[in-house]
Order: sequence, then C-alpha cells, then structure tokens
Amino acid sequence: MYDVTARFYDKIYAFKDYQAEAERLLGFIRGLRPKPGGRLLDVACGTGAHVVHLRGHYEVEGLDLSAVMLEAARKKLPGVAFHEADMTDFELGRRFDVVTCLFSSIGYVVTGDALHRAVGCMARHLVPDGVLALEPWFTPATWRQGTVHLLTVDEPELKIARASTSFSEGRLSYFDLHYLVATPGGTEHCVERHEMGLFEREEIVGALRAAGLEPSYDAEGLDGRGLHLGLKR
Repeated sequence: MYDVTARFYDKIYAFKDYQAEAERLLGFIRGLRPKPGGRLLDVACGTGAHVVHLRGHYEVEGLDLSAVMLEAARKKLPGVAFHEADMTDFELGRRFDVVTCLFSSIGYVVTGDALHRAVGCMARHLVPDGVLALEPWFTPATWRQGTVHLLTVDEPELKIARASTSFSEGRLSYFDLHYLVATPGGTEHCVERHEMGLFEREEIVGALRAAGLEPSYDAEGLDGRGLHLGLKR
C-alpha cells in the first residue's frame, strides 16, 4: 500500500487543515494534562502532517508501518525520529507524555483483539498522567455501504483522480481506491485496497479501560469524527 501514492499523499489531502486539527488536539490534551511540553509519539503518523504542527509544543517522534510514508515524513522533518513498526506490537524503550493515533488509523487493526493490543501497546508507552488521543473510524451504524467518492488534484503538471465505492462485510469496512495519476512522464493507474474494522464507541472505551486508562470522549473531536482520550493515572 502507498508504494505509488505516498509521494502524492500530501497533495491528495491538501484540503485537510492539519494545523487547525493540531490546535484543537492541544486543547483537549491541556484539559487533561495542564503541564506543558514533554515528549509526544504520533502512531500511524503517515507523512508526518500532524507532527509538523506539534513539534513546536513537544519533542516529537512518529511511528508507522509503511516504509514509503516514513520516507516522505523524514524528508519533511529531518532530525525527527520516525520508527517503522506495527501499532499492535512495538517497544521503543522510552515513555511519552502524549501518544496520538489520528485520522481514524485505529480502524486498520480490523479486529477487537488487535484493538486491545494496539491500545495496550500505546498505553504502555505513556508516563504516569500521560494522555492517549485516539481518533476513531466509523461505527457499524454510521458506515454507509454503497456510497461513491471522487477526489481530484488539478495542478499544471499533476492531475489525480481518485474514485472508490464503500462496502462492508459484517464488522469490516472495505474500499478499493482507484487512482489515475497523470504527470509529464505519463499516466499510470493503481489500486489500493483498504480494510478497516467498524468498532462501537463502547468497544474503544473498553479497550482504554482494559489498558489502565481513564477514558473520556468528545463527539466532535478534531474534524467531526469524534475523539477518544485516555488518561494514565
């Protein structure tokens, strides 16, 4: 996944206001942990778009499973430590004041067992009174099967059309992102399959509690997807 599209990822999501999301995130964190600064780990950091706006407030690090996304993040943020690892099973040997998992990336764990492993792993990387911020994917009730989507990028030497249809099977949501990418060197087509678990809000709250965190939830969150917070007492 992302082998072709990682180099265009920030173009595709240029509409997303990462700075405003980071500012809202900081507000939620300060509500639970007034002490400023410290260390922050962004899990499933992608190209580091949130990290760019958080590094002025924390000593930041990132973690992602995709080597090509991390390559883009390192070019954007030289000097920042980025780790290639699975969110369900990693050990960095140090603890953080804040751990984040944003843009609904938690959905990629797919199963309830993996959800507990991922949240537990993130919680173990928190210092006492540390905060985990987790942005959820759709719930089974809010997912809409059969919806069609189109996203475009229109620049003088870059044209992208991304089309997809949303499907589900039980508690699994899935969609194939079909890309047409045109540059002066030619036009290419690629397909990315995305599969994400549909978790009830109570399931994520349960995973936070099981990991020893005190849960709270804001229905609006950073951009309308909601936000789960876990405080490590």
